[in-house]
Order: sequence, then structure tokens, then C-alpha cells
Amino acid sequence: MSFISVIPPEQADERLAHIYRQVAGPGGQVDQVLQVHGLRPHGLEGHMALYKSALHHRDNEVPEWFLEAIGVLVSRLNGCDYCDRHHTVGMLRLLGGAASDYDRALNDDPPGAPFTRAEQSALQYAAKLTREPAAIEMEDVVSLRDNNWSDGQILEINQAASYFAYANRTVSGLGVTTAGEALGFSPSSDSDKESWKHG
Repeated sequence: MSFISVIPPEQADERLAHIYRQVAGPGGQVDQVLQVHGLRPHGLEGHMALYKSALHHRDNEVPEWFLEAIGVLVSRLNGCDYCDRHHTVGMLRLLGGAASDYDRALNDDPPGAPFTRAEQSALQYAAKLTREPAAIEMEDVVSLRDNNWSDGQILEINQAASYFAYANRTVSGLGVTTAGEALGFSPSSDSDKESWKHG
């Protein structure tokens, strides 16, 4: 499951159990990427807030499926099987019919059709940020603007790619696996969990 000790939901104290209930997905599953934070619940709260703001916040303008695609690309470039598997399933669920074409395109360097020219520019930015973060220059952002991304949307693209760099290193560095997990479901968003989405 991981290289370090984890606290499963059934062994959690009151505070951690409350957080686990908030981050549980459909059927009550608490993903291993979240359980690995159990020894430091404040880290789990921080991870969850970052995840929700980067991928699932109501004020984001970039479509959720495309933020997932950025995550899949970054995870593949980082060799993070855990995040790749989870977020590929999530992306495919959101896209529906033609999803497999998008999935295949993310294996190309650089990704091409069926992604639009604007989407391809965002994926190229995310790939460069992942491979050579110190090489990012103003021209990379200008290229995104030239492809009709607003500065707010560019920030969302940056945050999605940056979140996955963090998540990939958390998972890979601590040996987290998908063993026994249902894939591709984000934590539930019922009314009692609204603070994760909007807080």
C-alpha cells in the first residue's frame, strides 16, 4: 500500500475520521493517496484543499475534463502510474464517447488531435513545466494568450500541472499503489463537503 505506516479509516481517531469522511468518494472509499497523509492530518487537509481548488472549484473556467487531461499528461511524464490510472479513468468518464482518442493522443509528443490547437498549446506548456520548469519564459505564456487562453485560465492550467507534480511526488516518494481501489472517482461533493470545493 505504501512505504510508510498509514492509518486506515477504521483505526482513525475522531479528528482524522472526520476528515476521512469529508474526503471519501462514492461508497466511502478513502483513496490511498489521501490515507498516506493520515499521520499528519493537517497535511491531508492541505492536500485536499489544493486538489479541489486546482481541479474541481466552481469558479474554474477551464473544463474539468481538460484539467484531468493535463493531470494525465503530467503523471505520464513523471512516470506516476497511480495518478495516471486514476485520472485517466476520471477523464474518460467525463469525456464519454470519443474519450479513447484523447487518451491515445496524450501518448504523443506533443499531443495532437483530437485536442484543439488551444488545448495543444496548454498541454505543451504543461509538458515543458513538468520537464524543464526553469526553462519557462514569458514567450510560453504569450503562446497561450495567442491561443485565446485568458490569464485566469493560464493560472488554472499552471495550477493543474503544478498540483500533479506535487501529487506524483507524494505518491511515488511514499510508494502508494492502487491495490484494492476503485479508480477515477473524486471525493463526494454533497452539501456537507462544500468547504473542500469552495473554501
